[in-house]
Amino acid sequence: MRALGTALLGATLLVGCAADAAAPPPGAGCGDSKLASSFARVDAKAGESHLLRIRQLTDGGASAEPSWSFDGRSLIFRSTRDGAGCDRVFTLDLETGEVAQLTYTGRAACAAYLPDSERVLFASTQGDGGACPPEPDTSEGDVWPIHASYDVYTAERDGSGVVNITNSPGYDAEASVSRSGRIVFTSDRSGDLELWTMDAEGGGLTQLTDTPGYDGGASFSRDGSRIVWLASRFETEEEVAEYRALLDRGLIRPTDLDVYVMNADGTDARRLTENGAANFGPCFTPDGQHVLFTSNLGDGEGAVFDIYEVGLEGGEPERVTYSDASFDGFPAFSWGGGRVAFASNRDTAPDDMNLFVADWRP
Repeated sequence: MRALGTALLGATLLVGCAADAAAPPPGAGCGDSKLASSFARVDAKAGESHLLRIRQLTDGGASAEPSWSFDGRSLIFRSTRDGAGCDRVFTLDLETGEVAQLTYTGRAACAAYLPDSERVLFASTQGDGGACPPEPDTSEGDVWPIHASYDVYTAERDGSGVVNITNSPGYDAEASVSRSGRIVFTSDRSGDLELWTMDAEGGGLTQLTDTPGYDGGASFSRDGSRIVWLASRFETEEEVAEYRALLDRGLIRPTDLDVYVMNADGTDARRLTENGAANFGPCFTPDGQHVLFTSNLGDGEGAVFDIYEVGLEGGEPERVTYSDASFDGFPAFSWGGGRVAFASNRDTAPDDMNLFVADWRP
């Protein structure tokens, strides 16, 4: 989702339960690794009843969009840490605390592991000369850039063996992976920002959405049967015209986006939120019956973001985080199901954003 702006994730089941100092919470799954002792415990905020044994994983820079390896031993994320300049891809070994940088040119985003946990996936502008692309002009309000130089790449988990698997003109980004290895991503190759799926080599392309408006930020349910994503939908031709005029300039407005869910083949699409807020970063909970997402729903000024949970039937979202800072977001569940990682600037410098992990209590 970092491809859109700075403010803003069927194989063999994993075995072995979370090896932590305390037993996993009720409902926790298996396949989560032991956490390094160097990760400091932090206190949950009042009201954060879903989050147990929170630990801070990074310190310094702006880090976000964590995604878990399928073996539960590491996270991949985008960050400006270590003087990266603009967002680059990093991995974090959860058992040792070691951080490794994977990309060094262009702006990168939306990274994930492929099911073997040995190759990774990410979107990057590195094919456009390697420089960081310019930030958008926000004189017309809050807008997110849609850089045409984004493509989707795969690489070995150490960053070697890079392959451009989209390699087409225009925007290809916001990719995530299912247990089966199917990839869902956003592309403007049809003339609008739509959801597509492909295999890990970039073949087997299938278009899932075909309605005027942005479709992106998608992720699969744990069993791969459903997709949750963000979409903008319009009631008038004037709204469509405004959207297209912005898109022609490589921009969209985040306040137009709501959370939707559909079957993995694109059928039975339905809207889960309609709140007038800026919503992004949706993911399914381990039971597949709820969705977490990031929103400024609870802030009348629109500057404070928290994580919310909503059921597949829609309705009033439940607030999950209550940070006293300005941002909690980008939730991502481990494939073992027992933990949730997220980004937050709680208890840190205003310009920093760190990664945290917590045991999840349904």
